[in-house]
Amino acid sequence: MALLDIEDLRVTFTTGDGEVNAVNGVSFSVEEGETLAIVGESGSGKSQTAFAAMGLLARNGRATGQIRYDGRNLLDLKQKELNRVRSEEIGMIFQDPMTSLNPYMRISDQMAEVLTLHKGMTKRDAVAEAVKMLDAVKIPDAKNRITMFPHEFSGGMRQRIMIAMALLCQPRLLIADEPTTALDVTVQAQIMELMAEIRQEFGTAIILITHDLGIVADTCERTLVMYGGQIMETGPTDQLFERPTHPYTLGLLRAVPRIDRDDETLSTIAGEPPDMSRLPKGCPFTPRCAWAHGPCPTVRPELLPAEGYPMLRRACHAPVEEVK
Repeated sequence: MALLDIEDLRVTFTTGDGEVNAVNGVSFSVEEGETLAIVGESGSGKSQTAFAAMGLLARNGRATGQIRYDGRNLLDLKQKELNRVRSEEIGMIFQDPMTSLNPYMRISDQMAEVLTLHKGMTKRDAVAEAVKMLDAVKIPDAKNRITMFPHEFSGGMRQRIMIAMALLCQPRLLIADEPTTALDVTVQAQIMELMAEIRQEFGTAIILITHDLGIVADTCERTLVMYGGQIMETGPTDQLFERPTHPYTLGLLRAVPRIDRDDETLSTIAGEPPDMSRLPKGCPFTPRCAWAHGPCPTVRPELLPAEGYPMLRRACHAPVEEVK
């Protein structure tokens, strides 16, 4: 049994302009200790999938389907039980640590609060444990710096603190939502290296949500490509990067700079992402796809094994051999 098993997840938001369909029938699983990347453009439904799993949707949002964690459907849990699961068993790292950390509280108080509430520790023991975790994520002089406020740390250090807080209760699953977006390239590499070390040391399964394919190849075993709230393609990262079978995946990869090809010209995907309140009946990528034909505008393709590439699954009407 998978650690996390999501089946036919749909997330909708009620707005003044009508229903917005942010996630539309997404199904995937995460095994113990696995690292899965969810990639796609902004607005593709990546973060809302994670927020639904964590029970953190906005008040006007609604999730349906199945989100089974260790056999329990999180959508059926009462708030108290859900709070326990997402504090002790599922951790989350948010995109902007400055807005996630309380600017008026010392780091020691914020981290100790997690352990006193969920582990029943005394304040003294909780702070001592927090120092150990800050040491684990390589915060220099953690014993003295833990009493500082968030603004006294750099962006990279604040992100390390967020990772440490997410790991305090030693969760089995860690969801990282764009954890390196606001950081420079050098710090990005350090954070991704840190997450790889965490996985190896604690055996934590990781879901990495990002639009940056450049940081996925070295850290994630599997990749899931989303567009228009749907899964376009999924499979082992090395195979998907080497031979994408979906036009959208191919477009994303062609837009990534590569140092091994001097003569390669970067390309862009023409057009704009779909209006999530007015999605087409068929494939949402149809208006931007060079391979679109007959059934594409009206028939939604199923996510099926790619012909000739059994480890890859794609939702596309175009023949595999034509997408290259």
